[in-house]
Amino acid sequence: MSLATFVALIMFVGVIAYAVFGGADFGSGVWDLTAGDARRGGPMRSLIDDSIGPVWEANHTWLIFVLVYLWTGFPQAFAAICETLFIPLTLAGFGIVLRGSAFAFRKVAPTVAKARLFGAFFATGSVLTPFFFGAVAGAVASGRVPLDGSGDRWQSWTTEASLVGGVLAVLTSAYLAAVFLTAEATSQGNAQLAASCRRRALGAGVLTGFAAVVGIVPLHDDAPLLFDRLTGPALPVVLLSAVGGAVSLLLLWRRRARTARIAAVVAVASVVAGWGFAQYPWVLVDAGKIDEIAAADATLWSLVVVFGLVAVTVVPALLYLYWLTDRSIGGGAR
Repeated sequence: MSLATFVALIMFVGVIAYAVFGGADFGSGVWDLTAGDARRGGPMRSLIDDSIGPVWEANHTWLIFVLVYLWTGFPQAFAAICETLFIPLTLAGFGIVLRGSAFAFRKVAPTVAKARLFGAFFATGSVLTPFFFGAVAGAVASGRVPLDGSGDRWQSWTTEASLVGGVLAVLTSAYLAAVFLTAEATSQGNAQLAASCRRRALGAGVLTGFAAVVGIVPLHDDAPLLFDRLTGPALPVVLLSAVGGAVSLLLLWRRRARTARIAAVVAVASVVAGWGFAQYPWVLVDAGKIDEIAAADATLWSLVVVFGLVAVTVVPALLYLYWLTDRSIGGGAR
């Protein structure tokens, strides 16, 4: 494995982490939107607030990590993506700001009407952000981002591949969030809320699995490299995702929600890993390979050193935060 490939692998670990932790965060907005009126939806929204309140800002650490590594380790690719795909990236950034500010303001809203308004903004941002990030991934994987950044500003991210990427990003986020919320409601001993979350998780899981299978079809013509590798060398990873998803649904059906979280994480992480494996060795499909457009070795080695520092400082702190949040929600800290 070359040094550039190792740095790309480190960066992609950050992509997977953001898809899992950030995805579960974004997905909560979908269930906030569909929770119902103030009376019926109150318990669900309180659970969502308790679940993501301590971690919603920390989850974006993974996004910052990925952007810094892409910018530093593969600057040509970073510039090309930002130039060609600045519209979906801007909209994704707007979604992050919208949902974050709305989440904070809703807690101090002076009236129910204003709380509902901020809740709508929170839910809208929670859907917009993963959709546009998925659209960006689809544009890159379908070879619509040339190295000089001259790709079409609209058509590059409005094709079938981008639509599949955006829809799957939203659905997997909603599925992950529902599984996590089911486990957290179960830990609180709220059987009624746990049952409601469980129904949502089962429905979202089936829909996500169906969309993942059907979504491969349009890739045959729109992203042939991705299609060939997903149905070829990357097929074991795709099958692992299918197994993880099926196991998580079975565990949910048997009301073993906390264990189902592990299987759900495996399923979603495998989906993202399959995309990365299928795209390898390209950073920009049909435009730039990892070893060809990587920065100088001195820069890459500095990123490896930074990763070592992150692994022993930031990662343990984040994991401890997640553990404390889970323990507090479940009543273990009381």
